[in-house]
Amino acid sequence: MNAAWLASQSCLSREILLNDLPEHDLAAWPWIFDHWALPHQAAPPGDWRTWVILGGRGAGKTRAGAEWVRAQVEGATPRAVGRARRVALLGETYDQVRDVMIRGDSGILACTPPDRRPDWRAGERRLVWPNGAEAQAFSASDPEALRGPQFDAAWADELAKWRQGQEAWDMLQFALRLGQEPRVCVTTTPRNVDVLRRLLDSPSTVMTHAPTEANRANLAPSYLAEVRARYEGTRLERQELDGELLGDADGALWTLAQLEGLKGAPFDFDRIVVGVDPSVSATGDACGIVVVGAQTRGVITSWRAHVIADCTLQKATPLTWAKAVVAARDRFQAHLVVAEVNQGGGLVQDLLRQIDPTIPYQGVHAGAGKAARAEPVAALYEQGRVTHAQGLGRLEAQMVQMTAQRYCGTGSPDRVDALVWALWALILEPMQRNRCPRARQL
Repeated sequence: MNAAWLASQSCLSREILLNDLPEHDLAAWPWIFDHWALPHQAAPPGDWRTWVILGGRGAGKTRAGAEWVRAQVEGATPRAVGRARRVALLGETYDQVRDVMIRGDSGILACTPPDRRPDWRAGERRLVWPNGAEAQAFSASDPEALRGPQFDAAWADELAKWRQGQEAWDMLQFALRLGQEPRVCVTTTPRNVDVLRRLLDSPSTVMTHAPTEANRANLAPSYLAEVRARYEGTRLERQELDGELLGDADGALWTLAQLEGLKGAPFDFDRIVVGVDPSVSATGDACGIVVVGAQTRGVITSWRAHVIADCTLQKATPLTWAKAVVAARDRFQAHLVVAEVNQGGGLVQDLLRQIDPTIPYQGVHAGAGKAARAEPVAALYEQGRVTHAQGLGRLEAQMVQMTAQRYCGTGSPDRVDALVWALWALILEPMQRNRCPRARQL
């Protein structure tokens, strides 16, 4: 009987089941984490060296790490048989190890039942369990302190924040030399740092992942509503709340550093275009909807553009996203809607005209692959001719996964496709027309 199964039962059934438990079992049940663990908090099976738990803020990573340490020292695994275990507790600073990993609300002391709770010896920076197991606290800011001690297991918290991350991680590996299979649990909110990326690429590493909402039962509802509203559409939302590891693909056409430098205020637009990458089913990819404005005065080589908004919809029916396209045109007073018609054919135009018969519309047929279409648009960025509004984190996350050969992200680059079509209509297509030879009367 676990928590997920129990929650699926009726209130009466739950009451009967719990009342039937012996008093001893009922008292112990809240302390048995296997019954309560969320999927990302349960240690994966198999032969692994490192278990990385990636998650958003408040996703329950600390509780998972503390409970894993409990399992190691209380003899819950075969590896604990034979002698008392030695565990390293490694955080960014010693204070964070003490205040979060050991004494925090989800730390080791709070997660351990009173009859087997360890003794915290602050002067020694050490936890000592009644069965003789020990856990020693270390700071990642002092990697040299890991020279000498040796351990069966380790819990490393917030690895992606460590200032000397690679040095501390390397010293920890040398110290994990006791027992038959030394293991380490890493709990961290992701950041694009080398030490974390190399660790995730290792064949001996396994990973579980969850966004903040996975642990909503233990979070204030106002917290989730506030942070989602404040950071919606930003890289911080995807990194700190969704728990996604953001970064550039090898050979990316755009880089995060480049995009960070493109934030600018809007200017006077001569033309505004809504670019659309349609989705032909409600269960498929998202419908990319990106709004771009341009200043087209003077010679064409001086034209510049500004990405105004990303109105992309996830898994919407064709009629729903068509209404969203028309709404974006109306909201930003766009002069044109341009959409790819490779899959939808005349469907896109028919849907839009059902909603607004007068909508200015241009269908385009993609003859080249997505990456090839994106290259000339990336060139406009390199020339400094495109800027971005704030709040385009999801679009930018797709952009840095697009290389000259392929898209390296998951799913389809719907937002990037919509961006490409908008900039094609505003700048690239007029440039191609101007390059065509013309007859001139002498």
